[in-house]
Amino acid sequence: MYRERESAIFPGVAPWHLKPAAVGTSKRDFLSLHDITISEMEALLQLGAEVKANPEMYVTALRGKMAALIFEKPSLRTRVTFEVGFEQMGGHAVYLAPGDIGLGKRESVKDVGRNLSRWVNVLIVRTFSQKLLEELAFAANVPIINALTDLLHPCQAIADLMTLQEAKGKLKGLHLVYVGDGNNVAHSLAHAAGKVGMHFTIACPPGYAPNRDMLTEARADGATTGAQIAVVHDPKEVLSTADAVYTDVWTSMGQEKETTERQRAFEGFQVNQELMKMAPPDALFLHCLPAHRGEEVTDEVLDGAHSVALEQAENRLHAHKAILLAVLAGQETKRAREVRP
Repeated sequence: MYRERESAIFPGVAPWHLKPAAVGTSKRDFLSLHDITISEMEALLQLGAEVKANPEMYVTALRGKMAALIFEKPSLRTRVTFEVGFEQMGGHAVYLAPGDIGLGKRESVKDVGRNLSRWVNVLIVRTFSQKLLEELAFAANVPIINALTDLLHPCQAIADLMTLQEAKGKLKGLHLVYVGDGNNVAHSLAHAAGKVGMHFTIACPPGYAPNRDMLTEARADGATTGAQIAVVHDPKEVLSTADAVYTDVWTSMGQEKETTERQRAFEGFQVNQELMKMAPPDALFLHCLPAHRGEEVTDEVLDGAHSVALEQAENRLHAHKAILLAVLAGQETKRAREVRP
């Protein structure tokens, strides 16, 4: 294992997730919040706040850098905020739609990763399979950012933490209640809560609980920070202590055939005024968007005074800037060539 220079952006904090298979170069991948340390999480949130408060300080931070956005799923917030954020910091981003590559079909994941590594400085990937993302991270010689998989959505969780911290003034000790499906957003929120000492409860129907491995990882971090990670099957059990209530769509991309079945299963889990009244008067409402209005949430709640959904959407820009700066910190302009079996 070779040594890596200390990050100028994270002084005193060890770089995260170094791939031992990389030859002649160092890289930081952002695949899962479980991969980064508690100190790195704190530094990342601080960096996000600094970028938001002083954007003019970073207008040349990525000058000369190139990003490739590999998107196998449609996107509004993720694509726009990564492209805009990269351009606002002096770099340039190239968008690659599903038909442009045919990742793993028209061309092998390994070949895509090795080729793109010769041309760009970072790959921002929004795909279905976490395994495919990890395969690409192994093949590529440049950092990989997980812009969403079916398993995880770490970029969203960073923006969510920023939003909660701004509104509540702290994260540690808060109680976030997630009402809905134990999906990729729930997994990354559990990871995030474990890192910052925030209690996290997911209220979901039986059969729709989060992945056990993701819960185990989150609870491992929570054992250090004091965060309690729980699963219940009735939101009414936990709303009285909620500092914030979060929901997401019941049927995610790729699950459209399950729509009717899921609508039946999630009866009683809609976040409406009646449900929000069970939470304290100052409880916030969060939604990662897009929303299926009238399904998992009503217009009254999503557009109401307690909703910070638009603040979350805005903070995607600042969170993505912070993640880009973190993974690209200290990256050599000229990358060593890579040899793999």
